[in-house]
Amino acid sequence: MTYKLFEEVSLAKDIPEKGLKRGDVATIVEHHPVSIGEEGYSLEVFNSLGDFVAVLTVPKSVIEPLTSNEIFNVRPYAIAL
Repeated sequence: MTYKLFEEVSLAKDIPEKGLKRGDVATIVEHHPVSIGEEGYSLEVFNSLGDFVAVLTVPKSVIEPLTSNEIFNVRPYAIAL
């Protein structure tokens, strides 16, 4: 599956260096196709008020599509030191 630009996805694993956790929602802003290996995506993450939190580039295996049987949740955000 190739995701579309500006599609919202969830993280499939924690990314502690950015303070992000599995299930956090991100927006795809760039697709990085490769001929060998795993393709990747650049993501932007925003808090619940729409303020920018982080930008990151991850392999495709780190994101999952949102599904209709999920709901949004709010949690405190803190970058791991």
